[in-house]
Amino acid sequence: MIEYKTNESITSKQFIDLLNRSTLGERRPVDDIECIQSMLDHAGLSITAWDKDKLIGIARSVTDFSFCCYLSDLAVDQSYQKQGIGKALIQLTQNELGPKCKLILLSAPAAVDYYPKIGFEKHPQCWVLDKDVEV
Repeated sequence: MIEYKTNESITSKQFIDLLNRSTLGERRPVDDIECIQSMLDHAGLSITAWDKDKLIGIARSVTDFSFCCYLSDLAVDQSYQKQGIGKALIQLTQNELGPKCKLILLSAPAAVDYYPKIGFEKHPQCWVLDKDVEV
């Protein structure tokens, strides 16, 4: 039985372990504990999935709860994927948001076909600016 929790405190070690078990660790700073801890500390909303005491999924978001919610991390342990856990994490995230709030995310390359299947629309006007690029 999978248990879902809202804004449950987790350690940076638990988060890194899950990121690596989900393959999202390939695109996250898992070797930078300070950055990982800051990511956890400053998330506006986190929904976690647990199998007993084992963290098996997370939807970590930055949001104003009214207009937009950036779903920064959606990670599910590979051995638990294809069981609806990711979809449940997204639905529970939506449940915490206001009626006009939209979910926004950047897909991992391996998940690009997943999001349209559950209702997301592709948005062609997304832009990214790295910190070291001068404006």
